[in-house]
Amino acid sequence: QVQLVESGGGLVQAGGSLRLSCTASGLRYVMGWFRQAPGKEREGVSCISESGASTWYADSVKGRFTMSRDNAKNTVYLQMNSLKPEDTAMYYCAAARYWATRPASYNYWGQGTQVTVSS
Repeated sequence: QVQLVESGGGLVQAGGSLRLSCTASGLRYVMGWFRQAPGKEREGVSCISESGASTWYADSVKGRFTMSRDNAKNTVYLQMNSLKPEDTAMYYCAAARYWATRPASYNYWGQGTQVTVSS
């Protein structure tokens, strides 16, 4: 069983930055960040391979968000720059046994951290 704990969400003005963190217990997995806004489906934001060598980003965040991991600390990060009001959502960290970008392929989920971007 993998336990995931996110932190770092909050309220920020448009154009600002936030860094989300997710600490995981258990073995090394593919890790992903997902988000869900009210009334919308959960969508993939970014994912990273077990070693950190490969990453994927949704088109909507490319060039603004950077995902990284520190395996020594069992922690993944999502650096979010140039935030927009449309980035407002609950952000979730998740772990998968295999490379995947769809939420349905992820086996373990954190409780989420709220990100709100004001205009």
